Amino acid sequence: MNISNSTSADSLLSAMLIHSNGLESLANAALQRGIDAYMKQDYEGAVKEFKRSVGLGRGSSFAADAAQYLAMSYLQLEDTENAIKAYKSAFQVDPYRDDIRVKLGNLYFLQGKYEDARAEYAEAVRLNPSTVNRYSLGQAYIELGRFSEAENQYNEIQRLAPREAGGYLGMGLAYSRQGKHEKAIRQFKEAISRDGNLYDAYAQMGYSYADLGDMESAQNMVDTLERLDQADLADALSRYMYKVDPPKMMFADSSTSFPFLMGKGTPLAALNSYLVNPNSSKTVSITIQFDKQMDPDSIGNPANWQISRATGQGPGQAYNFGLPISPNETRLSPIPSTVTWNADNLTATVYFTVTQNAAANATIDPSHIEFKFSGKDIYGLKMNPKFDQFTGFSGVV
Repeated sequence: MNISNSTSADSLLSAMLIHSNGLESLANAALQRGIDAYMKQDYEGAVKEFKRSVGLGRGSSFAADAAQYLAMSYLQLEDTENAIKAYKSAFQVDPYRDDIRVKLGNLYFLQGKYEDARAEYAEAVRLNPSTVNRYSLGQAYIELGRFSEAENQYNEIQRLAPREAGGYLGMGLAYSRQGKHEKAIRQFKEAISRDGNLYDAYAQMGYSYADLGDMESAQNMVDTLERLDQADLADALSRYMYKVDPPKMMFADSSTSFPFLMGKGTPLAALNSYLVNPNSSKTVSITIQFDKQMDPDSIGNPANWQISRATGQGPGQAYNFGLPISPNETRLSPIPSTVTWNADNLTATVYFTVTQNAAANATIDPSHIEFKFSGKDIYGLKMNPKFDQFTGFSGVV
């Protein structure tokens, strides 16, 4: 053996180790400086140090973390493109970091790039099929409309961790997006039974109740969230309920010029003194209260309104109480002349004309004149059919 050659090889190896250790030391120092800069919210300074750390220590154990911190700094600077590049550089350093795959997936998810997010989550599940990673993958499948694949992920979570709430919350979300709200509610209840502090489950259950039209149960969820000091979730749910609840008539203002509480056989002249004159006409109005903001164009369109004699089947609900109608009984136009909307008070004022006959002895049954609205609210929802018409006798029906 050539002793001289052996000594040279040992010296070269020693030099390489010293150099490698020196680079790792420099990379670690840059990493620490980057963390300090990040904590001081000096994100541009943090970017410089983290880039230096990644470049110096690509073979070190902390290089992937440095790349991850680099991505976080870019995000603080709202530089999403470079953040994505930084996350991808972390994979080149350490391809087995499923947590970084998830973070990149989350970034894609926030951007609405659900297929890219799914790919990252799927790779994370391949590397580490944890319940957390599966939950994320299931969320991407939901957004892509691949519900059976989402359900597969949540079924697997329930099998692997039956005492954890996540599998039931995820399954509830999958059912909810498919309009299977009864099934969704059962899953949300299962989630809450496993974690009473899973506030999202209460909120999501409220959304499902609202979508079913069960506003009483949805309001119970609002009250529960407020009791649990979750004001933001309660407010968001209340706003959603307001949006999806079909609009309703509430009542009519008794001070308007059409005396809708007067009964059968009322002389037309009792509505307005001007109507004592033969063949006279007078415009009167009724103001109706709604429970939410209506579409101004829809509610102001007279064609969306109908004025008619009530035909109710209950006791006393029909026009003239169902008795024969006098030939002197006046008839009203089925469509109002004008309708105005007051967005501040949520009221519609319906104007229509009443006309006296030649003998000036016309009669009317104001309490059984029916006002029906068939339009929509500002969200495009049609009227609740149980609350879309009003008569003075029956109120809102």
